[in-house]
Amino acid sequence: MAEGKKIHRNPPSNAAVDRPEAANTDLPKTVNGSQAKIEIFGEEMIEKRVKASANSGRVYLPPEWVGHKVKIIRID
Repeated sequence: MAEGKKIHRNPPSNAAVDRPEAANTDLPKTVNGSQAKIEIFGEEMIEKRVKASANSGRVYLPPEWVGHKVKIIRID
């Protein structure tokens, strides 16, 4: 399984001036509120809503995924 990631947190200070599209406001926010672009390579992707479970949240995945490594990204 080929796996890799690229995370761009702080673009160069002149990026928004040189390229107006670099000031994209649709990017996800990080914990401290700054924007982040996340690129991940993997085998499959499923988009689901997190369900409440006691004092936590839960996402059910296919049984074929048991034992495999996954990454969770909050998108909204």
